[in-house]
Amino acid sequence: MAALTRLTKRQKRSAARGVQNVLFVATVAALAVGADWGRLASQFAKPELISRLFPDIITVALRNTVAYTLSGFSTGLALALVIALMRLSSVTPYRWAAGLYIELFRGLPALLIFIFVGVAVPLAFPGTQIAGGTYGKVALALGLVSAAYMAETIRAGIQAVPKGQLEAARSLGFSHGRAMVSIIIPQAFRIVIPPLTNELVLLFKDSSLVLFLGVTLRERELTKFGRDAASEAANSTPILVAGLCYLLVTVPLGYLVRRLEARTVKERV
Repeated sequence: MAALTRLTKRQKRSAARGVQNVLFVATVAALAVGADWGRLASQFAKPELISRLFPDIITVALRNTVAYTLSGFSTGLALALVIALMRLSSVTPYRWAAGLYIELFRGLPALLIFIFVGVAVPLAFPGTQIAGGTYGKVALALGLVSAAYMAETIRAGIQAVPKGQLEAARSLGFSHGRAMVSIIIPQAFRIVIPPLTNELVLLFKDSSLVLFLGVTLRERELTKFGRDAASEAANSTPILVAGLCYLLVTVPLGYLVRRLEARTVKERV
């Protein structure tokens, strides 16, 4: 006990980290030894089932997932820019409408938005067809959800640009609109690229909600494809492979987000 009291704060922190590391390694080792790996492999890693999934899991499921994500992100980004500008407008009704939209679509689960787009819109407007079929519905649903989050991100980016930039542009004869488009918004987007990329990662995973719209075999995304294959084979191997396909995209994007954030911080210092 006396020896412990003679340790410096750094030595105590080092000793505490050492104990935590030992406990972590011991826990992982106990789980590894106690797990029934043979049973897990038979349920989640059957080689014959894995080979059966290709190439459709890439050429159909992953391709559709990427297409759904990019269409939803593009729609959401365009809508988010308009909402962000409305949020910053001096016209009170515009600010109220933008604020209401953001609170509404950030508060509702994405699943309800998909159901609204797939069910409520056709009921409310009989005979109305959303352009693009399933792809158009997904772009609209994901766009409505993502726009509420990206609008606040873009608004914060615009407000982060020094006010002197706008004042200098106006003194050079720029109109307010031209100054925003040519000077303020480009600088704001440089600031908000990392959080927008992070939103892209979230949308990639939210694309799994497409199954609630009712899709054909050629329109299935990764989750639907994996669930169908797992049900057909009475085995969970396709679910695991679908999860790995998600990681093929989300892990590099997550790394990109960290690099962009680090570069943004470095540029500000």
